[in-house]
Amino acid sequence: MAVPKPEHPNIVEFAVRGRYALFSDILTRAGGEKTSYPIPTYEALKGVLHSVYWKPTLIWYIDDVRIMNPIRFARKGIRPIKYGGGNDLAYYTYLEDVHYQVRAHFEWNLNRPELEQDRNENKHHSIARRMIERGGRRDIFLGVRECQGYVEPCVFGLGAGAYDQCGTIPYSLMEHGFTYADEAIRDEDKGKLTLRLWQPVMENGVIHFIRPEECTIMRHIKDMAIKSFGEGNFSGLAEFAGGEPDGLDE
Repeated sequence: MAVPKPEHPNIVEFAVRGRYALFSDILTRAGGEKTSYPIPTYEALKGVLHSVYWKPTLIWYIDDVRIMNPIRFARKGIRPIKYGGGNDLAYYTYLEDVHYQVRAHFEWNLNRPELEQDRNENKHHSIARRMIERGGRRDIFLGVRECQGYVEPCVFGLGAGAYDQCGTIPYSLMEHGFTYADEAIRDEDKGKLTLRLWQPVMENGVIHFIRPEECTIMRHIKDMAIKSFGEGNFSGLAEFAGGEPDGLDE
């Protein structure tokens, strides 16, 4: 299945699998009964990439996701901890046996001019690809902590997917993700935590994500300040001292 590549020089492609996933619907998240969306959200896949490799210098953008396995749900009885103490009984609806191919790229975080010296595209792209080969720097989770995921390199579009011949499948209003203050592009979103919603469409198994600033249904949740990075809490500015980019430690 040939899928045209977007015009970005720092693309990464990887497969992520898991026995279960729970990309929770925001309408059910506050209560005791959580239900997964049928497809992964932009924010969940971005979180996977953050576990693989993240630096405040850059922002990951998810371009496409390809649904490889049939969408199946599994309902499980859970005993979550109650806020007032003790345990409760609830039923969570998970996705079962998930497998996705993901294509993404990064761009510089222009809200962090103090990290301009760390904007070495070759360095970050090379490290990100190596981290994908090694399964990520941190544990991978598919929506929630109890759903472990596993990452490996892949060629986006290679192999047979369950929905390659299914045509167009539209979905109803879903969460796209959150825009944090340090990643805001639009002036009205700066200094705030913003929730984004959209209506995805799957074309022959592939969902093409719109960019965060292209979402038209948004809500400001609260005011949020940008955390500063510099000497004392960020070592990226000194990584080139005494060596070349290709010789850097991961």
